Amino acid sequence: MKTKAISSIFVLFAIAAGMASMAPAAYADHAEVAIGAVEESGFSQSCVETGCYTPSVATVDVGGVVTMTNTDPTGVHTFTSGTVDGFAPSPDGTFDTGVLMSGDAFEWTPTEAGTVPYYCMLHTWMIGEIIVQEAAAEVHADDHGDDHGDETEMSHDDMVHEDVAEDVELMVMISDSQVMGGTQIELEFNVLHLNYDLTATQNGEVVFEEKGLHSMELIATHQIDALGSDENPIDVEVVSLGIGAPGDEDSWTGPVGQVTTAKVVPEFGTIAMMVLAVAIISIVAVTAKSRVVPRF
Repeated sequence: MKTKAISSIFVLFAIAAGMASMAPAAYADHAEVAIGAVEESGFSQSCVETGCYTPSVATVDVGGVVTMTNTDPTGVHTFTSGTVDGFAPSPDGTFDTGVLMSGDAFEWTPTEAGTVPYYCMLHTWMIGEIIVQEAAAEVHADDHGDDHGDETEMSHDDMVHEDVAEDVELMVMISDSQVMGGTQIELEFNVLHLNYDLTATQNGEVVFEEKGLHSMELIATHQIDALGSDENPIDVEVVSLGIGAPGDEDSWTGPVGQVTTAKVVPEFGTIAMMVLAVAIISIVAVTAKSRVVPRF
């Protein structure tokens, strides 16, 4: 009796598994997908064979949500749609997370089916692929009858576009160094094509002011003809105007009016540190080659 009972259980399990395997693909759930970055993928190319993103190939429905997270605790990465030829990247503009610090995330909602390749702008050996498929039929079901089917579909598309236009979280890092008797300001953004105003003041007087600036890259530099000190710092203010092509303000997205400030005291800046490092290395190299032995 026990043997027959156990056999019956296996038969039922086999039948259930067979029914699941024959279920139509429309019932597959790909409304959400999460993608991360492999640890130390920015320092080593050993992940290329197995994939530097995890998963390296992801599937999502049209109108679904792709969450891209920098899960690498050792460095910064981007998720940028496009292809890479050798070390020459070709972004296609479908999405771009900008620079993501460890733990930062970005969401993207695809609006049409297809295959979207992507890569890391900082480490071009990191590549991945997102397969966007038509959403399951149940997602578009009309609860109010067939007479309003078109109206329901239109509402879904509107929601998708609202997700795509959702504001991103803007990050601006301000650093400085002494250059040619003045101060060089370096701005590092986490998004491309940021439009912004930049103002620098010292002792209440404006020493630098530019309106309507546009950064095509993630880093922008500006030269200020003034030097800061502990007693007399330079106050830098960056005001975001929106993300998009210059001159096309109506299509700009992202935060507008966000203010980022920093006090600049470039007593010993980045370039000076680099020169010092080179000088120290040179001294060590010369000493190593000389091997002077004092005589008594």
